[in-house]
This record gives sequence, structure tokens and C-alpha cells, in this order.
Amino acid sequence: MENHTETATLSPQDVARAAQLLRAGHLVAMPTETVYGLAGDARKADSVAAIFAAKGRPAHNPLIVHVDSLEAAERFAALPNPARKLAQTFWPGALTLVAPLRNGHGLAQAVTAGLPTVALRVPAHPLARALLAEFGGPVAAPSANQSGRISPTNAAHVMAGLAGRIAAVLDGGPCPVGVESTILGFEGDEAVLLREGGISAEQIAAVLGDWPRAHTGTKITAPGQMLSHYAPAAQVRLDVTAPRDDEIWIGFGPDCAGAALSLSPSGDLDEAARTLFATLHQADAMRRPIAIAPVPERGVGAAINDRLRRAAAPRD
Repeated sequence: MENHTETATLSPQDVARAAQLLRAGHLVAMPTETVYGLAGDARKADSVAAIFAAKGRPAHNPLIVHVDSLEAAERFAALPNPARKLAQTFWPGALTLVAPLRNGHGLAQAVTAGLPTVALRVPAHPLARALLAEFGGPVAAPSANQSGRISPTNAAHVMAGLAGRIAAVLDGGPCPVGVESTILGFEGDEAVLLREGGISAEQIAAVLGDWPRAHTGTKITAPGQMLSHYAPAAQVRLDVTAPRDDEIWIGFGPDCAGAALSLSPSGDLDEAARTLFATLHQADAMRRPIAIAPVPERGVGAAINDRLRRAAAPRD
């Protein structure tokens, strides 16, 4: 465990220092366009174990490996043709592809939680891309927060949960997308939607000519599938148009003028995605139950509602 967490910004010297820390086996939080990720060398068993320890993450929950290009991704996994087509369209960006591991891939076993597949993404955030280029290798990078809790979309969120547990945080400001990446698996040439995220099912269908099939079953096959996840300490109630007196009401749209907080006063889904986790952090700090107004289930609204349902799910 680290005793002190460095904070750094966009300078080449800071990026070089962060890459040096990664090579030494330490953990560095980095901004991506989705949320902040907790990066460690995906090839080093000790670094990957440190990610699980810092987050308190269950060992059966695999990690996303971030690389700097499609060519780098194909060194670790055998991407089917539809995956390659999607990568050429959406990478760098908020899409994670799950594909079979190649022989001799060199990744630490814990990255995949023992599965025969690996989740791969090429992030778009310029600071994440600079760090990957300077580091020169794959990094495992789940969200930079304690497992199951609200995801971090700025450096302050990271420090609130992980200060003293990790070596450094690269501060790239607020994340522009605000919800995690969409995760797709493949059965033959058929795409399977494993997690809603920053790339909508409609966008995927526009590229593949067909909608991805919904994932069925309860077995964890990719990151982000835990039933209770992204959760505040407070209890959460969804689809609320009339909050109770003791609740903090988070609104959406112009019909929620009386709400204490709002994901988007104008009803803009992209704004709601950007503000979702920051608003949940703000509401949780008020130490009262949280009630959330309905959010439309279209476009990125599907990802927002996925996160809200997991935030409100029964907890162990």
C-alpha cells in the first residue's frame, strides 16, 4: 500500500513520471473520456494484484486492458471480423471488446479472472493516450474507486476514495462522457451486449447492420456486471416523481424544477451522462436517502439507467 499519493497534470514531465511509476509496479489513476481508471501494468501479477487490493475488488471480476491501438489489441486477442469493424469505427473511444486470448499473450492471469477471453479498449482521452504512449505497454485500468461505489469522473473523486492507496493521480479535469464504456462480446460473428455504456446499441447496429443481442445469464463474463455496483452509501429509489420529505431528489428535465439536484435541467441525455456520477457523489455527501426522477431509455439513457439500477440494487 502507498503512503502518499502524488497529484499531477498534463505536463510531459508528469506523464513521464506516471509511466515511470507504472514500470516500477505502482498504480496511477488516469482520466479517460468515460471515467478515471486505476492503471497498473497488465503484464505484472503484482501490479494487477495491487489493483484488486486497492479497490477491494472481487477476484472473479475481470479487468479491462487499455492499449494504444487496434494493432496492439490484436497482439493480445483474436478479434472476430465484427469486432474489428467496430474497433475501426469507434476506437479510440468508449467501446470495450471482449475476445479470445491469443497464445503467449503475456497478460497476468488475474486480469481475466481465469476466463479464456480478455476485455480490450483504446481510450480517446489525450492524457490517457499520452500515458499509454510513454509507458509503451498494456495497462489494466478499472474505475479508480473502491469496488461497488460511485465511479470517479474527476480527480477529487479518486482522491476521496483511494488517497494513500495508489502512487499518483493524473488530473485531466472532468471526464467528458461520464459513464463507463460499452462492453461487447461475440459468439461467432454475433455481437452480445455485455454492458451498456458510452456507445449506444443504436450506434453499434448502424455499423453492424443488426442490433447486438442482449446478454442473458448471471455468470460474470466481463467487467461491470455485478448486480450491485456504482452505489452511494445512501439508499437509492428510482423513477420518482414525488419524493418523500427525507429524500434528496435528483431531477431530470424541466418538469423537476423543485429537485435539489438535477442530471440535466433541460432533459439532455448527454449532459445527464456527464453529470451522473458527480451528482451521485454530491447527493451522497448530504447523507440522506436519494430519489431519482425517470430518465428515458434511449441512446445513452440506456447506460444511465443501467448504472442507476445497479446503484439501487439490494446490497449484500
